[in-house]
Amino acid sequence: MADIIDGKAFAAGLREKIASQVATIKQQSGITPGLAVVLVGEDPASQVYVRNKGKQTVEVGMNSIEHKLDVSTPQDELLQLIDKLNNDSSVHGILVQLPLPSHIDEEAVINSIHFDKDVDGFHLTNVGRLSIGSEGIVPCTPLGSIMMLRDKLGDLSGLNAVVVGRSNIVGKPMASLLLQENCTVTIAHSRTKDLPQVCSEADIVIAAVGRPEMIKQDWIKPGATVIDVGINRLEAEGGKTRLVGDVDFEGASKVAGAITPVPGGVGPMTIACLLHNTMQQCCRLNGLDVPQV
Repeated sequence: MADIIDGKAFAAGLREKIASQVATIKQQSGITPGLAVVLVGEDPASQVYVRNKGKQTVEVGMNSIEHKLDVSTPQDELLQLIDKLNNDSSVHGILVQLPLPSHIDEEAVINSIHFDKDVDGFHLTNVGRLSIGSEGIVPCTPLGSIMMLRDKLGDLSGLNAVVVGRSNIVGKPMASLLLQENCTVTIAHSRTKDLPQVCSEADIVIAAVGRPEMIKQDWIKPGATVIDVGINRLEAEGGKTRLVGDVDFEGASKVAGAITPVPGGVGPMTIACLLHNTMQQCCRLNGLDVPQV
């Protein structure tokens, strides 16, 4: 059976390190890192996520600034708020919770955030920096995934990695990070020919395709490390729902060397890495030494 990579425990450890670094920043400079989160509308999942972000931000000693806007808020009004946050020296990270209402252009909003405060790593400047291996802000989910891979495997150099999924949020940045680790990287997707065969040759499989339990046991090379980014909600008995990943966990865990569960794998790392990015940007924006985690 595979070793279970406990993302919840890893994220708790990361938050402890961040809290210690935040305390040092405060003591040495008198500056408190600040994260501003903007929520437009009342999407239930987004509300829970924003609430968790705010709670964890405060727990590590940072300032949490929340702006909750009505679902009918005009795009211009949202852009004005972002401009105000861009120019607020007490704010070091800005996150606009996605998805946005249909009348708002998500790309325009993302790129209106100053790239040095774009702690999601979605701004075109940060995307470009990551693609050429330059210093910039790395999207939280891929960053959390690469941290867990390094912790589990040590040196990733020369390993064969397959990323299933080519989204701008996970698939593409994940591939860039793996290339920086000197992996041999294949980006696979719905049109990849003989996808099971492609996956079965990988030392590392990153599942980020958004299809519940698509990746089966016989797709996994014995001893491979599997990072399951998928979060899919399926109907269960009694009208309830259950969360599953993009990997058939029960089957894959019989052959993989290590695997992340869903829930409790990559998910907890996303907010922890958001706090990590905010802490680092606070240091960069104020000319302080940037602590590495």
